[in-house]
Order: sequence, then structure tokens, then C-alpha cells
Amino acid sequence: MSVSIAEKASFQRQTTEVFSERIAEILDAGAIAVMLSIGHRTGLFDLMAGLPPSTSERIAEEAGLAERYVREWLAVMTTGRIVHYDPARRTYHLPAEHAACLTRAGALGNYAVYAQYVTLMGQVQEQILGCFETGDGLTYGHYPDFHQVMCEDSAQTVVAPLFETLLPWVPGLTQRLELGIDVLDAGCARGRALIAMAERYPRSRFIGYDLCADAIANATRAAQTAGLTNVEFAVRDLGQFDERARYDLITSFDAVHDQKDPQDLLRRLQRALRPGGIYLMQDIGGSAHLEQNLDFPMASLLYAVSCVHCTPVSLGQGGHGLGTMWGWETAQQMLTEAGFAESKRHVLPHDPMNVWFVSRKG
Repeated sequence: MSVSIAEKASFQRQTTEVFSERIAEILDAGAIAVMLSIGHRTGLFDLMAGLPPSTSERIAEEAGLAERYVREWLAVMTTGRIVHYDPARRTYHLPAEHAACLTRAGALGNYAVYAQYVTLMGQVQEQILGCFETGDGLTYGHYPDFHQVMCEDSAQTVVAPLFETLLPWVPGLTQRLELGIDVLDAGCARGRALIAMAERYPRSRFIGYDLCADAIANATRAAQTAGLTNVEFAVRDLGQFDERARYDLITSFDAVHDQKDPQDLLRRLQRALRPGGIYLMQDIGGSAHLEQNLDFPMASLLYAVSCVHCTPVSLGQGGHGLGTMWGWETAQQMLTEAGFAESKRHVLPHDPMNVWFVSRKG
């Protein structure tokens, strides 16, 4: 049966209308994401989780914030179906089920942390537009507060499961840490994980390297405040790292894919391990194949972060620009080519966004 031109036009208009509704939903969700970041940074979510249904005046007073701005933020949270609003009493309430994934004490992790990446992307838009034209990259210094966001991210994805889950993957490793071994964290950022291990295992010796001076300064202050003498941090370009058979354990958390040359770095880390040494690597768990990431958790956000941060940072070092979603397959192949005797892949049930590799030097 033939279809008339008029019928085709009608069908196309209908498709466009449906798609336009999808675009409107995306724009609305983007605005909500920015407000989620503000709710996290101001502590409003944490505050409201402990309050009964309250007016904007009380919420603002408890938070020490300006009521007019709090009220407008609450309007976004209400229309975004984040907060419940009672028009008769003019009260707002954050349900416990919502607080579970929006607060620092949330049982399901704090998704508001990731909303900060959305605001960060907006701050570097002009620089990224320039990169699109020239193909050049950027440096870590172009990204305000990036290490603070990564620090919060690391606290819930790395530090939280470190002692109960991650280290016990290697039989006997916790006992060796208790007796005293040498540990390196390559790309340590603000050193949260390394400081946590240094506190737990005072007989072991810990070193953290990172390219960013501000992150290392922050890590050093944190270690000094904690009174730790078994951990040190240093600014180091890992592309020039060349230590041989010095460490029993090396870790890297979300740090390999944006290096100048990830394959070369993995070879250097392999050489830096003593025989039988362990390399624990965490990175994004997406596939190297785009079509396999259509249902991957927050895939669009991860590709966007890759476009505005991980890819330009790598290119800015003269690197390959593998990007955030370089793929677990790529990582596994590189670990093998780096000379590790074995590499076992793990995915935590509650955190499908990340992948972990436990690799052993022969």
C-alpha cells in the first residue's frame, strides 16, 4: 500500500514532536543536575534528611542560608520530584528513600557528588570549544575544584570498600600490610586511599605520586594533620617514572586512562614491582565498543566527562587521548602486554560503573 506525501509529512511531524519532548526532558534534567550540585555543596540535602516537613524559612535558618534562594532551589527540587511539597502547610520534605542516594551518609552512595561534574563541564565550555577547533588539549589547571570532586568520588567508590572487599581479594595481602611492605599509589590525587591505608597499617610504608601540585599539597597537609609518619607524597610526572623492583603493592584509582601513554605507564608500574608484587587498578568499567554501552550506567555523563576532561588532559600532555570509556577490554589487553603474569577482573555488585583489576608480577 502506497503512502502519500501528506501522510509521510504527518508521520515525520509526529516523530519530531516525540523527539522534541525528549529534548525538553533532557534540558529539564540538566537544570535539575546543576541544582543537585548546589544542594550537595550547600549541605541542604544533608540538613533536610534530618528535618521533619519544614517551611523554606526554617530550612534556610537551619542551613544559615538566604531564604529567597533556598525557596527557589526548593521549587526546582519539588518540580523535579526530588522533594515533596505540602501546599496547605507550605512545607518541604526530603523522603528517606531519596536521601539514601543524595546525602553524605546515604546508604546507596551519594549521587549528588556526580552532579558536580555537570557544573564543572559548564565552567570549561569556552576552553573546550577552542579544543574542538584546534585539536589541542588542556591541563589539570584548567579545571576548578576537580580534585575536590574526585576526592569525594573516591571516598565512596574506593575508600569505603577498600578494607572489607578490595584488599582481601589478594590472599594474605592484609597480613603482609600489617607486617610491613612498600606501597605506591600512582596518580594519588589528594591521597584519601593512601592515608586510609597508612592509618590502618602503621608498619607499612606508603608513597603517593601525582602530577598536580595542589593535590599533593592537600594530601601532605592531611597526612600531617593525621600525624602519620609512614606516608609521603610527591609531585611526579608518571611519564618519567622509572623505579625498579621497589614496591610490593602498587595501586591506581581512576588514573590510568587519562595518562599521556597508558601502555607505557603500565609497563613502568610492572617494572617497579618486586617479584610476586600486586598491582590493584580501578577504572571506569564501560566497554571499548560504543554499542555495548547503550545501557551502561550513566554512559552519557561518562562520555561527556571524557570529552571535556579526560581526553583533553591526555592530549594536552601529547598523549593518545583514550578517554574515560577506553574500555575494560583495552585495559585488560594493556595489562597483559605490560608483562603481568595474571590479571583478574572484578566488578562490585553495588558499583557496576567501575571495574577492578588485580594483577600479579611473575
